[in-house]
Amino acid sequence: MPFAVVQGQPQYNLPKDLYIPPDALEVFLDAFEGPLDLLLYLIRRQNLDILDIPIADITKQYMEYIELMQDLRLELAAEYLVMAAMLAEIKSRMLLPRPPADEEEEHDPRAELIRRLQEYERFKQAAEDIEALPQLGRDVFPVVVEVPHKHIDQDPPEVDLKEVLLALKDVLHRADMFSSHHVAREPLSLRERMSRVLESVNAERFTQFTDLFDISEGRQGVVVTFMAVLELIKQQLIELVQAESFAPIHVKAR
Repeated sequence: MPFAVVQGQPQYNLPKDLYIPPDALEVFLDAFEGPLDLLLYLIRRQNLDILDIPIADITKQYMEYIELMQDLRLELAAEYLVMAAMLAEIKSRMLLPRPPADEEEEHDPRAELIRRLQEYERFKQAAEDIEALPQLGRDVFPVVVEVPHKHIDQDPPEVDLKEVLLALKDVLHRADMFSSHHVAREPLSLRERMSRVLESVNAERFTQFTDLFDISEGRQGVVVTFMAVLELIKQQLIELVQAESFAPIHVKAR
């Protein structure tokens, strides 16, 4: 197994020039709620009988944990140190020889510690059982609200025709405020129509005046064509000829 992955590449050997500062390593330990919790954890981890605790081994492991916390510069609570002193006392009382007369009267030095551990284990197991219960009905409760049914009979309002007309007047006034003037390009160009008339006439023959108009363009087209003819006459580019009164009018280019 690689000890690290750098930029997607597994690393199997430590670099020779690698320097690790003393404070760079961060160790995460299990959080214990007190010294009894730590002792119970050590006993459970080794499957030991709580009624026959090997004080020497448990004391050694407990002191290793205390020293580890001190090496990591963690703040120790006073109760952990009190428990360490109690374990040391029990260990010393079990190691020291006792007179034969006192062996029958003196109780097991571990009895008080075993009683406290058993009591703590019962309360801890009860807390774990309560924590395993469903939260609904324990910490969270559903809320059911019944909305009362209310039936209200409300007649439609009577509206006068005068009020409707006044409302319409107000709407029309607001609509005028948003109106704007749009300048659109003229669909029929006078210059373009003058060019078309010049293309239709020549200087060698006469063209009938009515042939210059396209009736399909409607009144607007006829007016634009007539204005183009007048502009060309003004610029003396074409001339109008009529043989007699009420005779057809002809157009010829100059």
